[in-house]
Amino acid sequence: MSAGSAPEATADGGGIGRRLGAEGRAALGVWGPSRLGMIVLAWIAAWLFATGTEPPGPWLARWDRWDAGIFVSIARDGYFGSGAEATHVAFFPGFPMAMWFVHLLVWNWTAAGLLVSFVAGTIAVVALGKLAADERAGDEERAGAQGAANAVLFFALAPAAVFLTAGYSESLFAACAFPAWLAARRDRWVLAVLLAAGASTVRINGLFLAAAIAVEFLLAGAERRRWQQLPLLAVPLLPTLTYMAYLHRNTGDWFAWQHAQAVGWFRTFRDPESAWNETWRAAFGGTQEDHTAWVFQLELLAFVAGLALTVLLLTRRRWPEAVYVGLSLLALGTTTWFMSVPRAMLLWWPLWTMVGAWAVRRPAVKTLYVCCVAPIMVSVAVLFLSGQWAG
Repeated sequence: MSAGSAPEATADGGGIGRRLGAEGRAALGVWGPSRLGMIVLAWIAAWLFATGTEPPGPWLARWDRWDAGIFVSIARDGYFGSGAEATHVAFFPGFPMAMWFVHLLVWNWTAAGLLVSFVAGTIAVVALGKLAADERAGDEERAGAQGAANAVLFFALAPAAVFLTAGYSESLFAACAFPAWLAARRDRWVLAVLLAAGASTVRINGLFLAAAIAVEFLLAGAERRRWQQLPLLAVPLLPTLTYMAYLHRNTGDWFAWQHAQAVGWFRTFRDPESAWNETWRAAFGGTQEDHTAWVFQLELLAFVAGLALTVLLLTRRRWPEAVYVGLSLLALGTTTWFMSVPRAMLLWWPLWTMVGAWAVRRPAVKTLYVCCVAPIMVSVAVLFLSGQWAG
């Protein structure tokens, strides 16, 4: 090795740095500090809501909230074991399975969930950074890296970003979905459908991802795909069908997961107008107490943002991504009321990549986003970390 080659290797970040690329390094450069910020928020929330003279409970207890506890129960006891509740089947098995494996090495179930989310989130943002860099295709590398950093920053400061850290399934789904879409865009169809199958073990949204990949495949030119690969598009359906068969074997109900949502979370089919009106009443009609009305207001805003994103994707003829976001909105907008829309927004990668590229061209977008959206994220995080409902 010549004396002049060492500085070049150092600047490039070594073998890992070369594989990550400038956009991957830029993504991680934002993601790491954002995780430290969540640790600080958890510490603040613990002391803000402490009562009396006693110090708050353990730091990990801040994260043992709501769905996180359900995932722990499923990972520890299964769906039909002692201590399991019938409504737990509403949650797909991918995240509890990952927790179970991590718990073989980690002593605490809550810590296992946090570790799964951290590792999965790290994988997801690297793929998100590469997708964001694609938005800057044809521009200089620096602009692509800046777009990647912007996209990850907006993703990490999204209103529901606390759920990327908590023991929830969003990070794991993103760790499958974002690389799956990246693989599809690179014409790596086998990898794309396998990752989409992984996403389908985590959330029903995996089927929406599978639909987007199918549209991308069908619209791809002959130089990008071969018709012999068409049967691959069925692969992402298999985990969902397997889970439905498992539930049918144990309950006699093929749609036990959906019926569990109706029993536990009052989520039954409604036409979109009724769902909107019910959510509006919850947000502004005085039917909800305390902060809950504000959370429903956030649901409405997120839904409107999703509609705007879908229209934008359609006008730009980005049909596969429009299918993915549109199906997500259809599922969320045809239930009793809107619930968990800000969490679903985390999984709309076109939102983060497009806004990230926009902020490269218009830096004021970044300033406006941070100043207006970051306070919402902090508010939702403090609600969750203090044990109050936050969607």
